[in-house]
Amino acid sequence: MLSVRKLVKVYPGPVAALQGVDLDVPRGMFGLLGPNGAGKSTFMKIVSGVLEPTSGSVELEGTDTLADPMAVRSRLGYLPQEFGFYPNLSGEKMLTYLLRLKGVEAPGGMKNLVAELLERVNLSFAAKRKVKGYSGGMRQRLGIAQAIAGNPALVIVDEPTAGLDPEERHRFYRILAELAESRTVLLSTHIVEDVAVLCPRFAVISQGRLVAETTPEGARASLQGKIFEGTGPNDALDRLKSDFLVTQAVLVAGENRFRVYVESGSPPPGFEAADPTLEDAYMALVRKAESPNGAGKVGDNSQDLISTAQTGDLS
Repeated sequence: MLSVRKLVKVYPGPVAALQGVDLDVPRGMFGLLGPNGAGKSTFMKIVSGVLEPTSGSVELEGTDTLADPMAVRSRLGYLPQEFGFYPNLSGEKMLTYLLRLKGVEAPGGMKNLVAELLERVNLSFAAKRKVKGYSGGMRQRLGIAQAIAGNPALVIVDEPTAGLDPEERHRFYRILAELAESRTVLLSTHIVEDVAVLCPRFAVISQGRLVAETTPEGARASLQGKIFEGTGPNDALDRLKSDFLVTQAVLVAGENRFRVYVESGSPPPGFEAADPTLEDAYMALVRKAESPNGAGKVGDNSQDLISTAQTGDLS
């Protein structure tokens, strides 16, 4: 169990990247979903011990990671959003170097451990190949290989599928799902599909604040009867945004198709009720949190948006 309480991070400026985040992350896969700049990476860096918070506490299985970061470092694996490799090293040599830097023990020999890890992430075929010749997905798999070395209790992955093609993304999904069977995996992403595929439970963060903690099913159910879909001309989006919360605006076969969240009252003319998606729920939560009225609902003394998401009512 990872337990975070009243986590605050203020950068010079001042810029409040995190504003009192409380979160419990159980064993298994847990998603942290939010737009770029929401504070996800700052949260991950603090939890992993890379960055010190302004205030707050972080505990991993009862151990205070902020007071004694070395005590938990061996129990933690981390794949940051941007992971640097030496391009002229082979995958095998790069991984060996990283494991030695981490101080990972290899009772059966480092060479055997490296081979086992490369096999686990399906990179044995490219062990001798230089990293500069790896695809984006192969680099991510090499990164997860170093993260899981030493059998950590907590694995943190920050935007792991950004930039991957569909085939590599689904290959990476399978690796993460396997890892989550025996440990806590904390997945930070702005890609809704990542959460829909992998996470039985997730939290939404926006502007440094936790605005919901729920399940994909609960998030979708909370919008039942409140999502409407319709079509319109190119200039319809601005008009819709002035009166409704637009959750999606896409082109389908050359036709503008819009989805709107209607909390109460009538939908736009010609719009019909539609089944909510997880992306609808995510956009509704984020947009409500970003709006002047919504922002007031997630202050330090209120959990309105979190409570409504958990009880299945986003109104």
